[in-house]
Amino acid sequence: MRVAALIPAFNEAESIVETLTAAAQLQPIDEIVVIDDGSTDDTYALASSCSLPKVSVLRLPSNRGKGGALNFGRREVHADVYLLLDADLGSSAALADKLLEPVLRGEADMTVARFGAEQSKSGAKMGFGLVRRTASLGIKILTGSTVLSPLSGQRAVTAKVLDAVGEFAAGFGVEVALTVGALHHGFKIVEIPLNMKHRAFGRGLKGLRHRGGQFFAVLRALWDCWKKGWH
Repeated sequence: MRVAALIPAFNEAESIVETLTAAAQLQPIDEIVVIDDGSTDDTYALASSCSLPKVSVLRLPSNRGKGGALNFGRREVHADVYLLLDADLGSSAALADKLLEPVLRGEADMTVARFGAEQSKSGAKMGFGLVRRTASLGIKILTGSTVLSPLSGQRAVTAKVLDAVGEFAAGFGVEVALTVGALHHGFKIVEIPLNMKHRAFGRGLKGLRHRGGQFFAVLRALWDCWKKGWH
């Protein structure tokens, strides 16, 4: 089975090389593709010059959001299994082999990383959990299934799931729509506890703005799933 990692990146100059270095250690992966989503920093230059095996970089001229970047990447990269990774994972991206193993063994159609309580690289506090609880409740109402980490972007998923669900949703609704769509079409999802680390936006004004945008994107994704008849 051909395995490709898709890593959307927007202004991730601080983390992208460390993330790629860790992802390159994953033996099952045939190709690692960074989709630079219109970054205004050195993300594209750093990713392009890191000289790691299996790594290639695509560039979008303007920011399309996570879903748009993933859609662009998937159109360019053909595989049987896709590993979706955030660009800010740093060295913890090396843990993603645990996501691939159940999918490659045929034990799951999609796996989702369930982060631990200490998921911030900096040790800063995460959010208050409102967006996560809203997403979990919406998924439960639509599908009857309980998902503990509905917002986790670290996933291994088969091409069959993506073909059934269709294009990735826009913005922060990517993971919720993918989860609802996969469950609606009868695919098996397995959540895997992993000690991955990523950026924390904290509980200040910046964090509140981020979570506010995320909250409304999740609601929109759930509403779009309802309109598609995924319930």
